[in-house]
Amino acid sequence: MMHPFIEGAILGLTMAVLLGPALFALMQTSIHRGFRSGGLLAFGIFVSDVTLVVLCFIGALQILSNEYNRLFFGIVSGFVLIGIGLVTFNRKIHIENEENGIEKKKPGWLTYILKGYFMNIANPFAWLFWMGVTVGVTSNYGEKTHNSMLFFMGVLFTIFFTDILKAYIAKKIKRFLKPANISKINKFVGLLLIAFGLILMGRVLVYHFNWL
Repeated sequence: MMHPFIEGAILGLTMAVLLGPALFALMQTSIHRGFRSGGLLAFGIFVSDVTLVVLCFIGALQILSNEYNRLFFGIVSGFVLIGIGLVTFNRKIHIENEENGIEKKKPGWLTYILKGYFMNIANPFAWLFWMGVTVGVTSNYGEKTHNSMLFFMGVLFTIFFTDILKAYIAKKIKRFLKPANISKINKFVGLLLIAFGLILMGRVLVYHFNWL
């Protein structure tokens, strides 16, 4: 079996190329306000992801103390990820260009952190995603909470690192953000999420029947 941190990093890379509202806000901020502002927004998103993971992980440990609960919620979490993958596969995103040449006063550093935090934590997709992943991964590793923590460290730090990288190269990749390209990337990411959901379900089933 692959190391939990590496598995988490792979999922983090999958999420890193998902072109959703947070990415466009990050790129727009970096383009119009600079790398520092984009980095602060990325940090706010990272903190909100950590918050969601902690909340979901605590709840998952309580629910999954029973083996049959672990099987049930592991399968449900797999279906959630598959559902998110299908939505992502069929998602259509409209790009708005807000450049108007008017110089505006930059908000304070805390404003960007709070914007990233609440923008992400108010996104139902983020809640569904982290609940699905947390329950699925906890079901997979069982009592091995150390492995679960390594997995989430891999996911979170990979997402944060790639968000910082995207803020840095935002101006260079802006011209590639065309509807056709976005559609292709979303279809690819959707298929990866579906595959991840199927893998989680398969591992939960194998773990359960071996336990029996």
